[in-house]
Amino acid sequence: MISLSDEKIKELKIKANDIRQSIISMLVEAKSGHTAGPLGMADIFAFLYFYILKHNPKDPSWEDRDRLILSNGHICPVLYASMAHSGYFPIEELNTLRKLGSRLQGHPHREYLPFVENSSGPLGSGLSQSAGMALADKIDGKENSRYIYCLMSDGELNEGNSWEAIMFAGKNKLNNLIAIVDRNNIQIDGNTEKVMPLEPLADKWRSFNWYVIEVNGHDFKDLNEAFKDAHEVFNKPVVIIAHTIPGKGVKEFEGDYKWHGMPPNKEQGEMALNELREIGSRP
Repeated sequence: MISLSDEKIKELKIKANDIRQSIISMLVEAKSGHTAGPLGMADIFAFLYFYILKHNPKDPSWEDRDRLILSNGHICPVLYASMAHSGYFPIEELNTLRKLGSRLQGHPHREYLPFVENSSGPLGSGLSQSAGMALADKIDGKENSRYIYCLMSDGELNEGNSWEAIMFAGKNKLNNLIAIVDRNNIQIDGNTEKVMPLEPLADKWRSFNWYVIEVNGHDFKDLNEAFKDAHEVFNKPVVIIAHTIPGKGVKEFEGDYKWHGMPPNKEQGEMALNELREIGSRP
């Protein structure tokens, strides 16, 4: 991994903005779905799909690809938009989100969309799935050929099975596993620290033998340094706690937990798209 050039950062910002616009359009068309999390994670998904992730949209089953596991499946609009903009399927298909017969359900379903690595639903399962994949690769001697990336929410860390997976991965020193926690401080009922306090979050992960990195989830230079650091750890799993702004890119949505599971209506969607287009037009 090399240092990010200014030109590459500009490209990633454009990709993230395109992804955000697609998210809004999808949600308005679907009239249901989650807004805050997908918008908040657009920079990280752009960074993964257009810079870090070892993958091939023309050969989705490529054996040596990195695995990207989405644990908090309800933010799937950002996953679908990233995959479509990467070339896995036509961008126009995004407008079928949550519709009957669509491959793009409200949670990723591997049977319908084989380009995704896991089906999701109950929160907290993704890290267990990821740990199993990482351990299998170590058993097969492939731990140095690819990474298992697990995208998680902070709210799902309320789930006990998340901590079982954290203990399991730490015990087995799964250095080929990188968890990325969306630390946006909201969940459907309010602020995470009011619903079920998570702090001191970094210390908790460290106590289970994880290497912890904290990062600004909207700064591509910070993200590049974080992943560079993560790839140099050889004796334990890594968690990147990414501090993000839920609803990022649309001022009316930013930081408001009410947008966790609420889609914009047509008027709100047009307002959001105009704001994102304005951001995208800036030099």
